Amino acid sequence: MDDLEYELEAEKRGRLQYFLEYNFRNQEMKVGVKQAANLKAMDSGGTSDPYVIVYLTSDMKKKYETQVHRKTLNPVFNETFTFQIPQAEVPESTLVMQIYDFNRFSKHDIIGEARLPLGDVDLQHVIEQWHELTAASKREQERLGEICFSLRYVPSASKLTVVILEAKKLKRMDSYGLSDPYVKVQLTLNKKKWKKKKTSVKKNTLSPYFNEVFVFEVPFNLIQNVELVISVWDHDKVSKNEQIGKVFLGCRATGNQLRHWSDMLANPRRPVAQWHSLQPVEEVDNTLGLKSLNCSVLCLPSLPKCL
Repeated sequence: MDDLEYELEAEKRGRLQYFLEYNFRNQEMKVGVKQAANLKAMDSGGTSDPYVIVYLTSDMKKKYETQVHRKTLNPVFNETFTFQIPQAEVPESTLVMQIYDFNRFSKHDIIGEARLPLGDVDLQHVIEQWHELTAASKREQERLGEICFSLRYVPSASKLTVVILEAKKLKRMDSYGLSDPYVKVQLTLNKKKWKKKKTSVKKNTLSPYFNEVFVFEVPFNLIQNVELVISVWDHDKVSKNEQIGKVFLGCRATGNQLRHWSDMLANPRRPVAQWHSLQPVEEVDNTLGLKSLNCSVLCLPSLPKCL
């Protein structure tokens, strides 16, 4: 029991006091970082140099930092930050407050974090409370948005039809809180880039409606070696266009992506529509491991089974 109590004590990271106030008229949220107590010591001298990073998962590009407080486990911050967030997005967002230990010559260590799902909070009143810190999430899954598209494959005509229908809840990419999205539709063959097309650009929206049809010629003897890559981009006239997120479908896909692709193959000539959550660009690109296409890829070995 003594050993167990020691281990539980060692896991304690401290507490954070904050307040939360939402202004329904201005569609803005004020977050006050008041103080922390009994923080876990991160430095060899038995102390820490704490500061707090505050953000909402609905817009992770907008992050605030408090000042650093030197050599203390009980810092008093008393700093307030304001976030613009529409009321409709509040229930799906989480307030994250992470306490870090500042290091001048090395990576800053995270002491712990407090997460508050806003859908569980009564924002009709000002909230002020203490929150026990927990270990930080190893990976923050940023919400990039969702996209809906339909697929139809007609083996006798060697036609793959992709209809980009709509997207919703896209990540904000512009400084004024919107994006100018468009969609790229790409086919790969044997892990090599093959064919691509793109939709028109929809201005100033996070929920674009496209309903645009793309038809690709894909012989039946190639279909099981083909992968479909759908990527959503933010158009920018001044700087480089940025990718918001992407998904890929094919025999190497998993989850909903594999199910959608398999349903298409199992139901030839019938359109199959489905929503997909966008995934981080780097994650999808690493899985695809694409190379440049050369003519030799058209001479294919025996094909793997997909279904």
